[in-house]
Amino acid sequence: MRREIPLIITGVVGFTYIIQFFIPHWPFNIMEHMLTDWMLIIFAFAIWLGVLNLMKVSLDRISKRTKDWPYALVTILGFLFIVIAGFFFSGGRRFLDPGTPFDYIYQFIYTPLSATMFAMLAFYVASASYRAFRARTKEATLLLLAAFFVMLGRVPVGDAMTSFLPESVRLSKFADWIMNYPQTAGQRAIMIGIALGIVSTSLRLILGIERSHLGSD
Repeated sequence: MRREIPLIITGVVGFTYIIQFFIPHWPFNIMEHMLTDWMLIIFAFAIWLGVLNLMKVSLDRISKRTKDWPYALVTILGFLFIVIAGFFFSGGRRFLDPGTPFDYIYQFIYTPLSATMFAMLAFYVASASYRAFRARTKEATLLLLAAFFVMLGRVPVGDAMTSFLPESVRLSKFADWIMNYPQTAGQRAIMIGIALGIVSTSLRLILGIERSHLGSD
């Protein structure tokens, strides 16, 4: 029963959402709202489980003095710092209001740190792009040329190089054409494939065919 009950719950909830999408009337709309409320409650408990797991893993690394354990200490101190500021020094439920200590930490500590992290990732993206854009095949050559024209058309020097041409055929317009037509077509094809994969995986979960989430082989 430890496996059958979760499978039954998954099937009932999944089919309820599918039927409610096509028949948004009683009793399916009532069941959909009720199940959504239950899911929000589960999400809230999942957040606390994630927090407790983060604290446990970080404390274990600190106690065992594993590699890079000071980062675990920084993680715990940062978590406690922002939680205490949000709960006790930011007006309770009004902690998201502008000017509160929580908002100050978010705007002037968390946001700059996030920007720094993404700025550092730009170097890794450039390195990966260099490896991916090597013109070894026809497809890689097309990808390299498209990336070159898009990047050049997105900076002022691109328009400066083609300023002698009519505005409709400058590099910026050519880059817009690449982004609006070939790029959009490829992106939509990828999204259709992702959607089909999501549908097939969801049906396998709802029908009980896929049981890896329960710990089975």
